[in-house]
Amino acid sequence: MNGEGELHIGATTVGSGHPVFVVAELSANHNQDFEQAIKLIHAAKAAGADAVKLQTYTPDTLTIDCNSELFQIQGTAWEGQNLYDLYTQAFTPWEWHPKLSVAAQELGMDLFSTPFDPTAVDFLEEMGVPAYKVASFEIVDLPLIEKIAATGKPLIISTGMATRKEIRQAVTTARNAGAIEIALLRCTSAYPALPEEADLRTIPDLAKCFSAVPGLSDHTLDIVVPITAVALGACIVEKHLTLSRSEPGPDSSFSLEPDEFKDMVEAIRTTEKALGTVRYGLREGELPSLVFRRSLFVVEDIKRGESFTLQNVRSIRPGHGLPPAMFDQVIGKSATRDLARGTPLCLEDIENG
Repeated sequence: MNGEGELHIGATTVGSGHPVFVVAELSANHNQDFEQAIKLIHAAKAAGADAVKLQTYTPDTLTIDCNSELFQIQGTAWEGQNLYDLYTQAFTPWEWHPKLSVAAQELGMDLFSTPFDPTAVDFLEEMGVPAYKVASFEIVDLPLIEKIAATGKPLIISTGMATRKEIRQAVTTARNAGAIEIALLRCTSAYPALPEEADLRTIPDLAKCFSAVPGLSDHTLDIVVPITAVALGACIVEKHLTLSRSEPGPDSSFSLEPDEFKDMVEAIRTTEKALGTVRYGLREGELPSLVFRRSLFVVEDIKRGESFTLQNVRSIRPGHGLPPAMFDQVIGKSATRDLARGTPLCLEDIENG
């Protein structure tokens, strides 16, 4: 695949036929502590992540400082909090971004981000990030998507809550603005999300309907959903990473701990191997099992010239003789030599064989 069927993030090709691209989302799990952010990057590397993702915003680029009830969060993991206060607690200081990028690069990982306004795009362009992510909540912000797409960088779009029409509008806007490499991630915008709400069958449909690289942005508390997503064709898996869910933080409650993240990556790599390719026939590892196939054997001593009958020939294990499909062709024919009980039949044993 090429063009719309692949992304090129740094030196990595992402798409069908390539290893799943695993992204560790840091989000707010640094708890405003730079050293903790560095530890998260090292934990992501140790767990097998291919890339680290940040979120680039400030409270003022996302909302306004207002105590109106309209700005109070209801029904989510951040119940009762004020939007401005939440983002003040959760944002990643912009001056950290270049340092975190260097830390990731030194470990052989890519680092990119989700910009939430045009100034963030400009900032990340100055940094030279290799790709961009559009958050589910921003998929309806077509001017922002247009701004990001104009950079020409690979664009990964989460589709949580989005209708098919909204996804098409976002993809069309991105392509018209210059984006060539686009991925669409199935996402459930609930924190945490329930596995029964994942609707992973959407993943191959995204690829088919929008000619985009399919993937998953997952907020469940297990690793079953991302593994299943890979089996259904996901080429990208994004998951939140925290050092410990016991540490308070805006996102820690729906993030994986390092050991869990590592288990997920290892399971994804095993799933990739298990998916393999479309093939039929014998594999080298199956050679010893051929013995368990049936074949035609002499089960009573037979003299040369004697006929093969239902009594002296049977289809039994092991599989060293003629295939059972030849049974009717053998019965009634004569033996070309003396055959002892337990001899596998071969063509040379049969007259006119």
